[in-house]
Parts: sequence; structure tokens; C-alpha cells
Amino acid sequence: MAIVFHSSPLLWTRLAALVFSCVAFSVALHGARLDHGTGDWCIFCWAFSFSGTLLVLLVELFGLQARAPVSWKNFPITFACYAALLCLSASIIFPLYYLKGSMGPSQTRDYRIVSTVFSCLATIAYISEVSISKARPGEVSGYMATAPGLLKVCETFVACIIFVFVSDPPIYDRHDALKYCMAVYCICFILSAVIILLCVFECTGCLPFPFARFLSAYALLAVVLYLSAAIIWPIFSFDPKHGGNKDRPYTCSSAMGVCQWDKFMTVAVLTAVNFILYLADLIYSTRLVFVNA
Repeated sequence: MAIVFHSSPLLWTRLAALVFSCVAFSVALHGARLDHGTGDWCIFCWAFSFSGTLLVLLVELFGLQARAPVSWKNFPITFACYAALLCLSASIIFPLYYLKGSMGPSQTRDYRIVSTVFSCLATIAYISEVSISKARPGEVSGYMATAPGLLKVCETFVACIIFVFVSDPPIYDRHDALKYCMAVYCICFILSAVIILLCVFECTGCLPFPFARFLSAYALLAVVLYLSAAIIWPIFSFDPKHGGNKDRPYTCSSAMGVCQWDKFMTVAVLTAVNFILYLADLIYSTRLVFVNA
């Protein structure tokens, strides 16, 4: 089996991301003394990013793109975008839990600082890979390399973060309106994930209707649903008339972890973020329909 080696900015960016993510989780496992679940999440982010990047490099090194069961125009950039978001989340979460107010041994703190620094470097490397790989105007590429495709990745990632905050314990079951918002998050997440899978596995031609028109119709539906959730969630979370509390309780400052009020606020902010992402998605998808027409 011949080895294909073409030096390019994309290759060196992937190698940098591979090294940075490897150092981040290796140092954390070696001496950072991770003592609760958030550490496991950060290790997963770095290890998942490292493993996927290694797989992409090996496939391209041995020229196996044509034999891969996925679309090689869509898979690498989709993975790189998820890896960038995962490493970004780890770069924020890890220092908050393991460096802020840390009173442990100085050597343990040094390990944690090194992991944080290399996590930030891995984030920059993956963002650079996405920037290099994304479609340019007039360039023929896979859907996931376009702005709407990358927005789909961001939408599903934000939805996953919302799911983390609304569960364990559930904070959406005190009112039917909040359950409606939860249904909005689930419906839009599932449809966006299906679109990503259809593109990655090149199954868009199996649909009984034009894929571009389906994208614009779905984006419009998602905008309407998220707009309603962005209005309803804050009202039924913070309005005293509906059992909410508009002022942050003083107990949140001393509570371990994230208090319930902070969870409600975080979900409200993330709902607004996803509404903006879906609105941008709608604008790009509508332009795509008119270009194809």
C-alpha cells in the first residue's frame, strides 16, 4: 500500500492539532488529579479530537479516501468543526473547575496549566483547519464545507449543551411551556443531526424532494420554533407570576456547581444563540435555493 505525503498548510495544521490534543489529555491524566466528572468530559474532548484527527491523517496518508464509507468532501471538516467546539468547551470548563481557586500542590497546578494551554492551542489549530477547509466562493465542495453546513454543526453542539443544563435534575418539568421548549430543542437537534448524517454518508439523493428546498424549509421552521422558545423560556423561568425568580438568589454564589437559577439563565442565553444561528442558516439556505434555481 503506497503512502501518499503531500506537504500543505492543511496537513501541518492537522499534525499540530494532533500533537496539542495529545499533550492536553496526556498531561491531565498523568498529574492533574481529576477528581470529578467534568475532568472526564475534558479528557473525552481531547481524546476524541486526537483519535479522529489521527484517523483522518491515516486515511489520507494511505490514500484510502475512495474506500471510506463516508463522503470525504464532508467528513473531515465536519469532524474538525466538532473537535474545535469540543476543545473550546474543555478550554473553558477545565480551568474553571481545576484552576479557579485551586489550593492543591503546585506541581498539580502546573500540570493543569499545561493541559489548559495545550487545549487552547488545539482549539486554535482546529479552527484553523476549518478555516482552511471551508468552501470558497465559486468553489465546488461538499455541503458541510459551506456556511450552512458548519452552522448545522454549531446548532447541534449548542443543543447538546442545552440538554446538559436542563437535565440532572430536569428543570423543564415544572410547567408545560418549558416542556414545549424542550420539545423544540429535541426536534431541531434531531433534524439537524439527520441532515449532517445524510451529507456525511452521501444520502441526500435518496430524498423524494430537492435537498436544497428541504434545507430552506427546515431552516424557516427552526427559526420560528426557536423564536417562540427564546420568548417562552425566559418568561416561564424568571417571571414570578409563573413561579420564577427574576433576581439571582444569593445562595448561587456559595453553591457547589451550577445552581438552578444559573441553569435557567444559561439555557435562555443558549436558546438565543441558537436562534441567531438558525436565522443565519435560513439566510444562507435561501440564497442556496436561489443560486441552484
